[in-house]
Amino acid sequence: MNRRCHEVDYQILGSSMQLVEVELDPQETVIAEAGAMNYIEQDIDFEAKMGDGSEPESGFFGKLLGAGKRALTGESIFMTHFTNQGHQKRKVAFAAPYPGSILALDLAQYQGELICQKDSFLAAALGTNVTMKFNRRLGAGFFGGEGFILQSLKGDGMVFIHAGGTLIKKELRGETLRVDTGCLVGFTPEINYDIQRAGSLKSMVFGGEGLFLATLQGHGTVWLQSLPFSRMADRIISHAPSMGGKPRGEN
Repeated sequence: MNRRCHEVDYQILGSSMQLVEVELDPQETVIAEAGAMNYIEQDIDFEAKMGDGSEPESGFFGKLLGAGKRALTGESIFMTHFTNQGHQKRKVAFAAPYPGSILALDLAQYQGELICQKDSFLAAALGTNVTMKFNRRLGAGFFGGEGFILQSLKGDGMVFIHAGGTLIKKELRGETLRVDTGCLVGFTPEINYDIQRAGSLKSMVFGGEGLFLATLQGHGTVWLQSLPFSRMADRIISHAPSMGGKPRGEN
C-alpha cells in the first residue's frame, strides 16, 4: 500500500511540560497549528498556508471552504508547514501549550482516523486531513461547551495531540462511558459519541460538574485528560487579584 502521509520520525521530550521533536528527511514536511513551534534547525523553512495540504488539487475554493469551517469554530484559517529544504536530516520541535502530555499516534493503526477535541491537535505529518467534525445534535452541541467542536484527523501517518494533566486511556468493549466534555481528548471512529444532559435540574445547577456530559459507547479507544485547559484557566482567573480573588495562603 502506498502511503499518503510523509513518514516522520519523532521523540517526545520532558515530563510535565512536554515537547515533541520531529526529525524530517530532505523534502519531508510536518504541519502544525499556528504558534506551536518551539525551535527549528537550519535548512527547515516554514510557511503559513490555507489548509493542511492534504489535497493540493482541491483548488482555491476547496481550501477556502475548509478554512471557513475552521474560522466558524474560532480556529486560525492557516496552518504552518515546516519543510526540510536541506540535504540531511533536520529537526523541528513543537511544545505543549500547558502542563500535560503529548500523545503520538500512527493513524494507520487506527483505521486511518481519529476524532479529537479541537484544541488538542498539535502537529501531524503532511498528508493528514484535518477537518472540523460537528455533532449531529446541534442544540445540545451549542450548550455542551468544549464537547461540541471536534476535529477529524484522517491519514496513514503520525499525528501528535496534547492532553492536559494526566493522560488516561480507556478501552471500551461495548459499555458506555460518560465524561465531562472538557476532559475528552479523543477517540477512535468506531465509538458512538453524543452530548446528554447531566442529571436532574438540581444537579445541573448545584453539582458543579457542568450542564452536559459526553456519552461514549461502543468498541474502541478513548483518551481522557485530568486537567482541561478551561478548568485550569477558570481556577487561575478566580484567584487573580484583578478579578477580586486572592492567592492561596493570603488573608
